Amino acid sequence: MATPLTDQEKRKQISIRGIVGVENVAELKKGFNRHLHFTLVKDRNIATPRDYYFALAHTVRDHLVGRWIRTQQFYYEADPKRVYYLSLEFYMGRTLQNTMINLGLQNACDEAIYQLGLDMEELEEMEEDAGLGNGGLGRLAACFLDSMATLGLAAYGYGIRYEYGIFNQKIRDGCQVEEADDWLRHGNPWEKARPEYMLPVHYYGHVEETKDGSKWVDTQVVLAMPYDTPIPGYMNNTVNTMRLWSARAPNDFNLRDFNVGDYIQAVLDRNLAENISRVLYPNDNFFEGKELRLKQEYFVVAATLQDVIRRFKTTKKGSPVRTSFESFPEKVAIQLNDTHPAMAIPELMRIFIDIEKLDWDTAWDLTVRTFAYTNHTVLPEALERWPVELLEKLLPRHLQIIYRINQVHLDRIAALYPEDMEKLRKMSLIEEDGCKRVNMAHLCIVGSHAVNGVAQIHSNIIKTDVFRHFSELEPEKFQNKTNGITPRRWLLLCNPGLAELIAEVIGEDYVKDLSQLRKLNDFVDDVSLIRDISRVKQDNKVKFAQYLENEYRVKINPSSMFDVHVKRIHEYKRQVLNCLHIITMYNRIRMNPTAPFVPRTVIIGGKAAPGYHMAKLIIRLITSVGDVVNNDPVVGNKLKVIFLENYRVSLAEKVIPATDLSEQISTAGTEASGTGNMKFMLNGALTIGTMDGANVEMAEEAGEENLFIFGMRVEDVAEMDKRGYDAMLYYKRIPELKQVMDQITSGYFSPKNPDLFKDLTDMLFKFDRFKVFADFEDYIKCQEKVSKLYQNPKEWTKMVIRNIAATGKFSSDRTITEYATEVWGVEPTDLKIPPPNEPREAIEETARALKKL
Repeated sequence: MATPLTDQEKRKQISIRGIVGVENVAELKKGFNRHLHFTLVKDRNIATPRDYYFALAHTVRDHLVGRWIRTQQFYYEADPKRVYYLSLEFYMGRTLQNTMINLGLQNACDEAIYQLGLDMEELEEMEEDAGLGNGGLGRLAACFLDSMATLGLAAYGYGIRYEYGIFNQKIRDGCQVEEADDWLRHGNPWEKARPEYMLPVHYYGHVEETKDGSKWVDTQVVLAMPYDTPIPGYMNNTVNTMRLWSARAPNDFNLRDFNVGDYIQAVLDRNLAENISRVLYPNDNFFEGKELRLKQEYFVVAATLQDVIRRFKTTKKGSPVRTSFESFPEKVAIQLNDTHPAMAIPELMRIFIDIEKLDWDTAWDLTVRTFAYTNHTVLPEALERWPVELLEKLLPRHLQIIYRINQVHLDRIAALYPEDMEKLRKMSLIEEDGCKRVNMAHLCIVGSHAVNGVAQIHSNIIKTDVFRHFSELEPEKFQNKTNGITPRRWLLLCNPGLAELIAEVIGEDYVKDLSQLRKLNDFVDDVSLIRDISRVKQDNKVKFAQYLENEYRVKINPSSMFDVHVKRIHEYKRQVLNCLHIITMYNRIRMNPTAPFVPRTVIIGGKAAPGYHMAKLIIRLITSVGDVVNNDPVVGNKLKVIFLENYRVSLAEKVIPATDLSEQISTAGTEASGTGNMKFMLNGALTIGTMDGANVEMAEEAGEENLFIFGMRVEDVAEMDKRGYDAMLYYKRIPELKQVMDQITSGYFSPKNPDLFKDLTDMLFKFDRFKVFADFEDYIKCQEKVSKLYQNPKEWTKMVIRNIAATGKFSSDRTITEYATEVWGVEPTDLKIPPPNEPREAIEETARALKKL
């Protein structure tokens, strides 16, 4: 059972977690009992913990609704420029605690639930994660929504309401097994269906040329039903909207034409249309050119653009309806989160030309000024290249438009670079080698006024390598926007002990201005701060160790170093390199059991795409090594290996605050940014990493001496690519590496099946694109430095404080402020929308104030 807060604790927590007023608590209890009775139709005798969670969720939601309606009224009055963030993924995780924090209700709710004799943590654990994303790209979208609301931007997230999110991962006999994520099974208290805004989306058919222009006819229609989720800003009364579309078959589906008589089959076939929003594709950094995936991409785009145009045309009562599109880019900004929503570019052109009857040049000018594109990866296998044949069948009018965009584009290049056929070939939107394909990244670059990478090093690689010809043509188009994370979820919510401690030292304003963490530099040598930071970390480790024991029946030593590597399983992220280090440590202990050894618990977690054989084999290797290490009496408590099952947002919130060492060890030039790295840094872990992605900027901010940097730099990798990488060289030269590889190859970790890891060892020796052996030696040496520092807790903690003090740059508030001012042409505001208890006139007043600004 939760214990009540002492008066001192309440005073301490007033600022960050909201005020506990008697009236407030009484009102929450009343709301809770009302929902239990009227919404859930239960009494306290038969209610389950899940009923209690739903009652609390509905009670908290009640506090959102007034502000949500108010915010939309305010946007209607003020008519600001709107920002539309289009993404196929929004990896939201849980909503309850985040909502309580952003509304300043956490303490009052804690007290109310305590007085009702319930345990808040047990209720929070009942909530399903909204797992509508694979990893970094989807979680970034979620952090961005939080920041856009907190910065008072009139912003909307648009995506798909997948019935099944990212699969649940089970580990059986050391292997990953996927289970469907039926996250809506018990209902979702945070969403509101909006059937009145249902819209048609068209597929297939053909194009007819008429005197009035092109007509796309004989299409199949699927309906898009919107579900709205409120997105509260932090303590500013702004509540924005995430609108997710769900596919519905029209009522006359398959009944109009050929299917006369087979009524039953026609109704059963409605599933075919509704499959569009059934399931999230579980690939991270990999393109799978399936028809259903292209249908999903067009589905979100077509529904969203109809909504955007409806909202653009609707102005305040008394104002004339907008008929001219001249001001469209002054009122609408659309951000494409990777190329997944790229069909928005030809779709907006189709609307402008075929429906609104604009001429090509006007339509194109408006389109380019409206769109901006974020690139998320340089891995060639991740770039979307759709077969022309598929587009011709599914979206024939869009293919025509893409061809015309390409023609105009290539004419321009031919005029600038006559005779340079190679440049034309490389810059074309259509790739002609073998199967004709549309390069969606090229479409996005040509159709947008701004293109950005997600960390400085990544943006440079885009400009000088991947899209070099485009950046030479239009250098002003290319920008950098280094990713960030929301400090509300990734500090206040997941690490309240640390958040409160920081607030005691530097005040609570840092929550909305993370750059203020710099002030902690004045306290690096403060003995009491060093002690307190260390205590908070130890408390978090004990709590996580307890969680592991309860959930997985594994006992770990909370005083060992928690060495954590959590992210999607992928060759480029090099979980294998970590594994080689584990085996090296194991061999050293076995060889000299009495030598001093800094105890470690190595925790590796993450999902492998179901069809990615090598990634699944990597999981198998980690679990197999764990079986050997964890059961060897010689090793005892010195080294433990845990594979963390079903890594997801809600599990990240538990493991990150408990981490001592964060592993960020991708081959230089492969990880576009990474955001997990930032979460660990903010939560008092030290980083071992390569100079890749945002690690580079983390080292810049904190000083390279405050991170454990190792391995090849981008230049070294390029140099090695020229020379050729020979894995055998390292194997022969480094005895510890040879020993480790011989053990894996000989079946030391798979005695029942000695060839189990043959595909993996073959890859490492013969065709390892990510050069694991090349960084092995430096990695091992760097890990020795880590262990050495960990033996000096005071110096370790001082380095932790320097790291926390340097995380200000990595707030998504900073990232979004840069997008707003440099890409979208909007200004963040700290104007507070009047709360629901103030009269409507207050809104008009605030709207006038915003217009003046």
